[in-house]
Amino acid sequence: MSSFHKLSIKNIKRETDKAISISFNLPENLKEAFAFKAGQYITLKTEIDGNEVRRDYSLCVSPNSGELKIAVKEVKDGTFSAYANKTLKAGNTIEVAPPKGRFIFEPNDSKTKNIALFTAGSGITPVLSIIKYALEEEVHSKVILVYGNKTTKDTMFLNELLELQHTYKDRFSIQFVFSQQDEDDAIFGRIEKSTVNYV
Repeated sequence: MSSFHKLSIKNIKRETDKAISISFNLPENLKEAFAFKAGQYITLKTEIDGNEVRRDYSLCVSPNSGELKIAVKEVKDGTFSAYANKTLKAGNTIEVAPPKGRFIFEPNDSKTKNIALFTAGSGITPVLSIIKYALEEEVHSKVILVYGNKTTKDTMFLNELLELQHTYKDRFSIQFVFSQQDEDDAIFGRIEKSTVNYV
């Protein structure tokens, strides 16, 4: 049984028209409990309209960052995702359980490798954590991201990814794939076998 802790929201940032990122204040006495591996998630618990609602969200920051941050994309008829996008504010308190999950990346700087990551939409959240950690910890490895979305407007963390690409230009490359928008440097369509072969 996970033990929940009440954490206050430090900041909410609008990432796209339908997605926000939420960062939490983490008191010193909980830092050890909330230490995480790249790719892990946290469970949020709150009451909405008299009902207890629990949702899992992947952390989207590097374990080195000292931050606890997730992203929530509003989905059609989504109880918590709509509440988070429309109602939550900085300063609000929410119950959070410590990180869990086996979809993790553990760096090994003794090996140089090419790391290829494929994701679409809000699936970027755990992948972003892995990208940042790999670039920080495996200083000789190269990271390739193939990231599918409808349009640039729907692309979560677009500017953050472009900044990472600029910072690590010799080691990090991105191939955007858009299903509803034709861009010069992007593939038009969806991620499929030919996209994988192209990369």
